[in-house]
Amino acid sequence: MTGTTLRATRVSLLALLALCGQALAQAGEAPPAVTDPHFKIAPGYLKRSDLPNSLVLLGPPPEANSAALARDEEARKATIPARNTERWKLAHNDADLAFPQAADNFSCAMGVRIDSEQTPRLYAMMLKMLSDFGLSTYGVKNKYNRTRPFVVHNEATCRADQEAILRDDGSYPSGHTAAGWGWALVFAQINPERADALLKRGLEFGQSRVICNAHWQSDVDAGRIMGAATVARLQTDLTFLADLEAAKAEVKDAKAKSVPSAAECAVEAAALSAQ
Repeated sequence: MTGTTLRATRVSLLALLALCGQALAQAGEAPPAVTDPHFKIAPGYLKRSDLPNSLVLLGPPPEANSAALARDEEARKATIPARNTERWKLAHNDADLAFPQAADNFSCAMGVRIDSEQTPRLYAMMLKMLSDFGLSTYGVKNKYNRTRPFVVHNEATCRADQEAILRDDGSYPSGHTAAGWGWALVFAQINPERADALLKRGLEFGQSRVICNAHWQSDVDAGRIMGAATVARLQTDLTFLADLEAAKAEVKDAKAKSVPSAAECAVEAAALSAQ
């Protein structure tokens, strides 16, 4: 990416942040304490008051010396051999919730290139849903502010460029996982013929957070709960439902026009099968 493109992207993100703040102010709501900028770049479908409440749906993270924490440690240790492999590289890509990378992450599973030109409605839906999924996690995130595994063990993650933000962003639950699982559930509605591949990719998207050393396994498990809860709530939103039907038609049409690179998808499949 060129310096000009990077500057343009930063300007676009700042503009979206301003719009999001204006929308919340107009709704009479205080902006949530959100430390990951990915989850506030665009207004979502749902008002803050309509988001599922993680404080009701989730318990606290595992306590020190508990069996649950021992499970988290074992899951972390099991991923160490994947570091600096192709699966690690995939986790690096999955960690990027900025667009177009976030859409690219699901194009192979969808069997259609998800982008702003071929599937503009679906692309816009992903952006809007990202805010809903991410914001749904922040009640518990802010209450417990769980320390991330790479900080506890004084290690690196698969994304050195994100570590400064992650150090101050609660680990539990995983907002990335909520987004990845939520997207996968909606994609399976849009393209049921590819449901198994999409759901599998959504599961692996969450596991990428453990492989990346950015989250504990229990963070990922809880993130999936919040992603699914948010999708359930979206099913009652008329704007979302209208976009859902439009995206179904758009993807059906795109199947004959824009398929992902076979070589690119083969690399992804190999990385997922090698873990």
